[in-house]
Amino acid sequence: MRTFIAVIILSFVSSAAFAAEPCEPRAKVAPALHRLEAAMTKDRFVTYTPTSLKVIEGEVKPANAESIRADLKALRPWFDALVTYTARDGGELIPGIAEELGYKAIIIGIWTPGDPEELRNALTLARRYPKLVVGLSLGNEIVFGKRGTWEQLARYVKLTRERVPDLPITVSEPFAQFLESGASDVRDDLDFLLVNVHPIFESWFKTAGPENWADFDVKIVDKLAGSFCGPILIKETGLPTGPADMGYDEAKQAAFWRALERQMPPSKAHAFSYFAAFDAPWRTADFNPVAGSHPEEAFWGLFTEARAPKPAIQGLKKLP
Repeated sequence: MRTFIAVIILSFVSSAAFAAEPCEPRAKVAPALHRLEAAMTKDRFVTYTPTSLKVIEGEVKPANAESIRADLKALRPWFDALVTYTARDGGELIPGIAEELGYKAIIIGIWTPGDPEELRNALTLARRYPKLVVGLSLGNEIVFGKRGTWEQLARYVKLTRERVPDLPITVSEPFAQFLESGASDVRDDLDFLLVNVHPIFESWFKTAGPENWADFDVKIVDKLAGSFCGPILIKETGLPTGPADMGYDEAKQAAFWRALERQMPPSKAHAFSYFAAFDAPWRTADFNPVAGSHPEEAFWGLFTEARAPKPAIQGLKKLP
């Protein structure tokens, strides 16, 4: 399904993407949405899971404050904005520590939108750090991972918006799921789009190069802009740095990011988050919606699990 849609997108990009009328956000959310747009333009996002948080065969080892602080200190010279995945199991500690360290924006991820405790944590954080929190993301690949349906996501969006009508709300799915016919009602009701775009899962990936991989991301965003009126932020993209026997290495990862930086300069309409902050070897034992072995899941980081920067980071200009 993903490959079929990708081929169509690469061969034809709707002109509607370039002719869309300016979006009019909901009145209550407009001020916060403008803060998100400003962050997309001038801040540098990275998608972050604490190195001390691990989920192995369903058993959760929560993150701790000391490790989160060390993670965020390591990231801060290059990044000043975060996209997270969860507001529990230590994830609820991230905004407070991030504020201490001078981060400017956070999109809080809620792994299980139907979990009252996690949702309560996220809403509490949004109220406690109103200048820092620029959006809420309800779930990660819930539809793709068959952990829920578009109808359920619609209810989560409605119920969350009733509680925080002045905060931008989104859901996070691979681009192909957002283009499904069943997604239209939810997609059209979101304040911004948080999308996963992974060139490595396309059939043509190994015969292409960094400029092609980055161009794929650009074309996907253009396609989505033809059917969604609002800011679009790529949450996940990039290349892992291993395993070597699968053709991945640090040089290719760095080349992809340099190409994407050239091809997609940030704007209030579209931008990307660097993915991911740190390697996570435990993810090879985590749930994956695609059957089979996925050793590459251990190597997505721009830093190693020990917080050592890889070439992709070493070639990125530090923030002032």
